[in-house]
Amino acid sequence: MIQYTFTLEAFFKEHPPAAIKEAMSKIGEITGLKRSETQVRKYLNSIGIKRRILGTIPSKADLEKQEKFKNEQLEPLLEEAKAEERKLFFVDAAHFVLAPFSGYLWSFTHLLKAPAGRKRVNVLGALDAITHELTITNDTYINAQSFCDPLWKISRLNLDVPITLILDNARYQKCKVVWE
Repeated sequence: MIQYTFTLEAFFKEHPPAAIKEAMSKIGEITGLKRSETQVRKYLNSIGIKRRILGTIPSKADLEKQEKFKNEQLEPLLEEAKAEERKLFFVDAAHFVLAPFSGYLWSFTHLLKAPAGRKRVNVLGALDAITHELTITNDTYINAQSFCDPLWKISRLNLDVPITLILDNARYQKCKVVWE
């Protein structure tokens, strides 16, 4: 199968197999070679494909737009911040859910107890891009009014350089009280 490695790698990057049997079938179709599950598993591992729990990219994510923002806007701002010509903060809220998530776990039992309902901890803060100093301003409910708190805290730092805030796309940031 060595002579088919580039072809198989390209195929599996575009069409990752959900199971070894699916990979066996595709390898057979592409190469005409029939291999056992063990051989296919070893081969996939040898080319860097491993059984993983997958993360997600938001469905609205525009990777080209993000790359353009990173290269044309964020990187120059970071360079100014490193040169102490600007203060750059990443402002966002994190929502920690108090419940187990599906995944793989070595355990004696299949079921885990979880709290009922939608219990979570909300944390709102601003992270300095250079010093990594974190300013937590809220650990309860997050709305437009509470979102103004880190803005006020940053404004009271009396910095003598321009300030840039990198925000996510949360709805509570787009109202009049925040922009004023």
